[in-house]
Amino acid sequence: MHTDERLAVDLRRLPSPDDLLILLTVARLGRFNAVAETLGTTHTTISRRILALDKQLGGRTLERSPQGWELTQLGAAAVEAAEAIENTLGSLSGLISQDQSALSGLVRVATTDGVGAVFVTPALVRLQQQNPQLNIEMLSATRKVSQNRSGVDLEIVVGRTDVSNAQTIFLSNYYLRLYASPGYAAEHGLPGTLDDVGQHGFVSYVESALQVAELGHRWSSQLPMPTSSFQATSVFAQVEAVRQGAGIGLLPNFMVAGQPDFVPVLAGDFERQLPIWAVARPESLRSAAVQAVISSLKEEVKARAGLLAG
Repeated sequence: MHTDERLAVDLRRLPSPDDLLILLTVARLGRFNAVAETLGTTHTTISRRILALDKQLGGRTLERSPQGWELTQLGAAAVEAAEAIENTLGSLSGLISQDQSALSGLVRVATTDGVGAVFVTPALVRLQQQNPQLNIEMLSATRKVSQNRSGVDLEIVVGRTDVSNAQTIFLSNYYLRLYASPGYAAEHGLPGTLDDVGQHGFVSYVESALQVAELGHRWSSQLPMPTSSFQATSVFAQVEAVRQGAGIGLLPNFMVAGQPDFVPVLAGDFERQLPIWAVARPESLRSAAVQAVISSLKEEVKARAGLLAG
């Protein structure tokens, strides 16, 4: 057999680079539907390509678990090969565009409302301005960290992070403090002690819908039950309710501190510190774009440390 014939046979036995890159995307996003949306195809096509890759490699690359799709040992080896292909293609793309440092593709970030609007958004906008070919999707919801992280490359969460099969990166701390509007203070007065807070209306999250217990009124035994309450699932609605005089609110310091529409309540007696975390699958953290997002977030919170602590 001639050398070129042997080479042709070997090439036919190699797994498809396209299928390897699909597997890499599944490893990062954890859900076929999310991969299909990212790649502009269908769930059925993704499933078919993974099955074809399994056949080429002679074993399963993925298995289901409570945390979503997880890599098998064979799948982990295949992902390493896929990352090498991705890096090579990225270098080639950089040569063509004469900008080897530019990032491209799609990054999906899930984040809480307040932190997302005030810190994550400017960090992502700045990164995209530096890398015009980078597309970003930001999903906002105040919830605890997901156990499967399906459909996103990175999660920004607050509070405790009891997760498996993920890595957590500490970004910063911030504070929840008590605030009222000047109008409310003038009409109702302000409490002199924490026990007196129970004599006032209180603005907070809807307890029955709250996933992050540390954000709620009931999480702390220091705060008595209020005479009346205004509850909202959106922190922006809570801020506006306090501004309009609905009562005393437990609000993020970085959203209201120093603003004339808000008066601190019992500033020396009560505050609640919460950490902000970035959480991602190990496969996602090997993405240059995801690492760039994390770096941009770290720069943002460092540059505005005074706002977070104030």
